[in-house]
Amino acid sequence: MKKKIIPVVVALVLIAIVGIVGFGGKILDKYTYSKELADLDEYYGVAEGELAIVLQDEMVEEKAVLRDDAVYFDLDTVERYLNEGFYVDVNEQKLLYTTAVDTISTAFEGREYSDRNGSYATAYATCYMQGDTLYVAAEYVKMFANYSYALFDRHVQMYTQWGEKQTMEVSKKTQIRVLGGIKSPILRQLEKGEKVEVLEEMETWSKVKTEDSIIGYVENKRLANASVETETPVTDYVPEEYTSLSLPGKVSLGFHAIGGEGGNDTLAAMVAEGKGINVIAPTWFSLVDNEGNFRSFASSQYVEQAHGYGLQVWGVWDNFNYKNETGADVSSYQVLSSTAKRRQLAQSMVETSLGLGLDGVNIDFEGLTVECGEHYVQFLKELSVLCRESGLILSVDNYVPFHFNDYYRLDIQGRVADYVIIMGYDEHWHGSGDPGSVASIEYVSNGLDRTLNDEQVPAEKVVNALPFYTILWQTEGANVTDQYITMNNVADYLQRMNIQPEWDETTCQNYAEWQSGNTTYQIWVEDPESIAVKLNVMKAKGIGGVAVWRLGYGTPEAWDLIDAYANY
Repeated sequence: MKKKIIPVVVALVLIAIVGIVGFGGKILDKYTYSKELADLDEYYGVAEGELAIVLQDEMVEEKAVLRDDAVYFDLDTVERYLNEGFYVDVNEQKLLYTTAVDTISTAFEGREYSDRNGSYATAYATCYMQGDTLYVAAEYVKMFANYSYALFDRHVQMYTQWGEKQTMEVSKKTQIRVLGGIKSPILRQLEKGEKVEVLEEMETWSKVKTEDSIIGYVENKRLANASVETETPVTDYVPEEYTSLSLPGKVSLGFHAIGGEGGNDTLAAMVAEGKGINVIAPTWFSLVDNEGNFRSFASSQYVEQAHGYGLQVWGVWDNFNYKNETGADVSSYQVLSSTAKRRQLAQSMVETSLGLGLDGVNIDFEGLTVECGEHYVQFLKELSVLCRESGLILSVDNYVPFHFNDYYRLDIQGRVADYVIIMGYDEHWHGSGDPGSVASIEYVSNGLDRTLNDEQVPAEKVVNALPFYTILWQTEGANVTDQYITMNNVADYLQRMNIQPEWDETTCQNYAEWQSGNTTYQIWVEDPESIAVKLNVMKAKGIGGVAVWRLGYGTPEAWDLIDAYANY
């Protein structure tokens, strides 16, 4: 009997041993540190020649490139994180950067850059084009942005801000892992005494960054000697300061519409009407071709006469009057997207202004496309440099800002121009087929708020232009037509039609609507009452002045209001 029991016992013991070993192995495996190494290419998401970017303490989605031992960022990355001031001329194969006083230029694949004082060699290609993407050397970008960068095996560390950071020392040789947990793959070994920056402390693990900018997780029990360090800011680059010219008080500008040289003879009459103005802006200049040439109705005698009245003269350059008059094929894009044409236009504007004795340049470029936006902004930058050094006031006319016209970049205009003029009208415009107010109070007020708050244009640089006209809308069925009526004629017109408008609190204008046959007539009147409300809003917002479109349209009562506003 004993002989039969012994084999059974032995078998049971063996089964038990195997079970214990198996269970123990699972327990052991559960608490054993993984030795698996992370795939660093996969961790950083890089292919050959690419570098991950660690910005501050986070890896961003953009990648850098290593080329001939130099680090390069694509221009989108530069603009997003470092400086959006670069301008690319694909046709002339140039990268430009305009400061307050100069434009720095470098050629694609070039190993030098130049400014007005000369050329300067670099030990690297400043930029290069690959497909449709321009890459700019990180070292070249440092000339125009305050940041630091350091190159490592598969990544580059960038800092644009500096402050205090919490650090700890590695107390015992250990590993930094992809995630918190002993089974997570290892990024690299950490030696005793290494210092790490603690990014996030958890119960048993902490998210840290090593001195070679590897971000991962380390067990808390392997960290000791916490301290706080103050980072040393990089101050290699000092942003340029933009100086501005301004009038002693508020701007009070009257646009003088001149359609020919004979229009200059009306100056005395316009000045007699425009009570309180200190600037007159004659519409003298208009683009005539795709080379940047312009026609001129200018008169030095006009300038001398205006100065005799105590007025500054800001000549108006537009991109539409000649085109509208003649049907000529004038493309603003063709002019402004060419560095050579753009510079020649700016230089001609300044030389012409100085030759006439003008006090300022007013730019009224309308109808620009999204594609033209960046070229227009570069033009304003380059023109501002020339105006600044020549003592000419630069003012720029703009639509009321909305998201669909933000490529006019009022924020940049607010830096480079002396005055940003908001054309606070055309809420409903001639030919739109959409009856409504030319300039309701909500439209004007919200437009100024967006200019001041969203676009961050300094209040003292903002000038709001008021309409001294209204539109009479005529609707017959689905057909809508309209006609302009100037402020100095609207009262007589309504009296002849035996119409008495009533005050509308929503638009803060006198409104009238009547029927004649099958036609419905509507008019939102611009008169001294509506102008007074607008001026009160402008006064409350503390902006830099008022402009009027246009001289010859106003009434004495309205001009009295302008005079009082400009001199309060």
